[in-house]
Order: sequence, then C-alpha cells, then structure tokens
Amino acid sequence: MQQPVDILILSNGPGELATWVKPVLQELRQQLGTDPSQVRISVVLSPCANASGREAAIAQSYPEVDRVQAATHFFPFLLWGKTQANWDWRPQGVVVFLGGDQFFPVVIGKRLGYKTVVYAEWEARWHRWVDYFGVMNGNVLKQVNPAFLHKFTIIGDLMAEAGKQANAQRPITASDPGVELRASPSAPLIGLLPGSKPMKLTLGLPLMLAIAEEINQTLPQIRFAIPVAPALSLVDLVSYANPERNPMIQKFGWGRAELVTPPAPQPSYLKTNRGVQVELWQEFPAYQALQQCSLCLTTVGANTAELGALTVPMLVLLPTQQLDVMRAWDGLPGMLVNLPGVGAILARWINRAFLRQRRLLAWPNIWAGEEIVPELVGELEPQTIAHQVMTYLQEPATLEAMRSRLRQARGKPGAAHKLVKLVQQALAQKDTCRN
Repeated sequence: MQQPVDILILSNGPGELATWVKPVLQELRQQLGTDPSQVRISVVLSPCANASGREAAIAQSYPEVDRVQAATHFFPFLLWGKTQANWDWRPQGVVVFLGGDQFFPVVIGKRLGYKTVVYAEWEARWHRWVDYFGVMNGNVLKQVNPAFLHKFTIIGDLMAEAGKQANAQRPITASDPGVELRASPSAPLIGLLPGSKPMKLTLGLPLMLAIAEEINQTLPQIRFAIPVAPALSLVDLVSYANPERNPMIQKFGWGRAELVTPPAPQPSYLKTNRGVQVELWQEFPAYQALQQCSLCLTTVGANTAELGALTVPMLVLLPTQQLDVMRAWDGLPGMLVNLPGVGAILARWINRAFLRQRRLLAWPNIWAGEEIVPELVGELEPQTIAHQVMTYLQEPATLEAMRSRLRQARGKPGAAHKLVKLVQQALAQKDTCRN
C-alpha cells in the first residue's frame, strides 16, 4: 500500500462480533500490518434486536481495533456521514460488512468514496452497488443475476473460524484463574450456555441450574461451568437466579442461587440452594475451556455455531414456558415484539406461529440440513432434560458420533483469510480513493 488507509467494519450484534468480526480483525492485522498510522481499523455498530448494549465495549476490547462507535449513534452517521466523535477519514479505504442490513455499506461506501466488501451468509443483496461479495457457499449464487457473478467469491463459513482460534490459543496452565476448579480430568464437565440477553437468561438460567441440580442428585461427581459473556456482569447474571428478581423461576419449581466470590486467585461460582457449584469462566473467548466439556446445554444463537465449530456435543434448549418472554427476533418481527404496550401480545402470536412451522434452529443443524444435535423445544422439564443428559454421558460412543458429525458439518476454516484477500483487492483498485 502506497498511502495510509482506513478499514471501516460495519456490524451489529454480539454473535456477529464474536464469530465474524473477531477472526476478520485478526486476519486484517496479520495481512495488512499492525501499524495504525498505515492501516486504521474502525468499527461502527448498527442497532440490533439481539443487542445487549455492551457491543461497543466488546469491540473496544479487541486489540486490533482503533476506533469504535456505538449503535446509538448509527443513524446520524448513516444519514449525514458524521460520527459522534467527528472522525476524520483517509482518502483511501474499504467498508467491510459483517452484520446488519446490507444496504448500509452501499450508502456509507458511496458517501466515503470507499469500495465495499460484503460477507453474505445466506443471501446477497444490492448486487449492482456492492463491489465485492464473499459468500458462505454456492447456494447464495443461485439468486444472483449472472451479470454480477464476477463480484462473488465463495470463501466458506466465518463461524467455522472458532475451531481455528481455539487451536491458536495458548494452553491453559496451572497459574490461570479458574484452573483449580477445572483441574480434575476424571470428573466429566458440562457447560451451561444460557445466553447473554435478558429474554434468554430469564428462562434459560433457572432451567439450566435446575437441570444441574437434578443431575447432581444422581451423579455428584459431575462438574458444571458457565462461560460468562463479556457483556454480562456476574451481579447481573446471578439476578436471574433470584426469585425476587426473576418470577419465571417458579415455572420450573426451582429455588435460587447465590454468587460466591472467594479470595483471589480462586474464581467466582454460583451456588444453588441445594449446594451445587457452577464455575464461572470469565476468560473470553473460552474456547479451550469449552473443549474440555463432555456435553453442553445451550440456547439458540451464535453459541451453537461456536460449539459446532469446536465440535463440542450439545443439547439445544428453547423453553416456551412464557411465550411473551421470547423477543429476540431479527427484522420486522423483532421490532414488533418489542413495541411498548402491544409487544407482549404480538410476541405470543409470533412465537406460536414460529413454533408451528418448526424449522432447524441450531447452526450445526442448519449447516447439515438435518438435526445432528438435539433441539428440545417446548415447556421443558428439568427432570426430563437431566435424564437425557445422563443417558448421553453413559454412552460415550454416541457423544463421539455427534462430535464426528459436527466436524463434518462445520466446514474448513479459512473464510476470514479469504475475505481479507478481497479487502486487499479492493484497496488495490485505482478508484478506491475519494475525489
């Protein structure tokens, strides 16, 4: 590159930040260099129905990033081209789309005079105005006008990069926080991933802790752990296990849990009223720790993609004890169910309609086109799920077969590397500069 450049990444939700943005950032710095005076990376977030409100903090925690603007300031930037901090822009740059509406990079790219690179997972839009598309597979190309096929490159699935990142992490050592609780290889470990957003935690955390108590009664040697999302504080997490704060607990006939914070360097954990201890992993991403799990219980979302990429067996839980709690939808449904006053009514109606359609929910199953990890949907009972978990633990061959099928479904890593090659092509274009 002959002059300094700006890379502007557009993204939105926590799942996209963890599974798309993070590996692309690492590849950008590896291929384009670490000097911000030559390559400056900015992240601009757009509103997302699944957002937790801490997405900007997550993006700022990535060492590859130089500037971040939160979603609350997005539309003034889209409409008038001014960021909240009045950022300057270099003459040469590229807009990279990694989540949100594909119309956004078209508008912003034209305004800045930058080329646009869009990652398209299932559908590519605005073919005429986007410069480069990196798509997950050939199915996306079936919807493309042949006149624009030259803009498209099949790069694979960015979510498959999680396995590559796990292998690249340094090994866990005895000096790491939390290793004391995870040190015994003889005790099977179950990961609990209830999500990071209120609508998932409200039902998911009480359900999973109730399942842990049921398992503990029969198999007291089993260990449990929650990888805590970076956008979630421990105090907020434990509030969902408090019946005074979360009335949904009574739906499961469960009790409560408290947060225990031992003196350093011992890690914090949740302790249920039956004495079950659940480790709290705060390292992020907790890929190597998750790979120690015999099995994970998870809600729907990006968690299933990361576990699938790590080839960790899982049960995917979608409890429906209170239909109006489920409001984490994208697009128009997400806006409707969050309207004040009528949102709860619309949520019940939309959720009933969704459940009647019954389609695949977990990313590994979507990748494979069939259910290779169980999806349990309905008014789930802790005792029933606990019995199913214990059956799996007693059948290691079944778990290994699930690992094998996950390995086949996840695809090969390398999508981030190929996407950054498209960014380099965009930078090499002579008309990448603004007039």
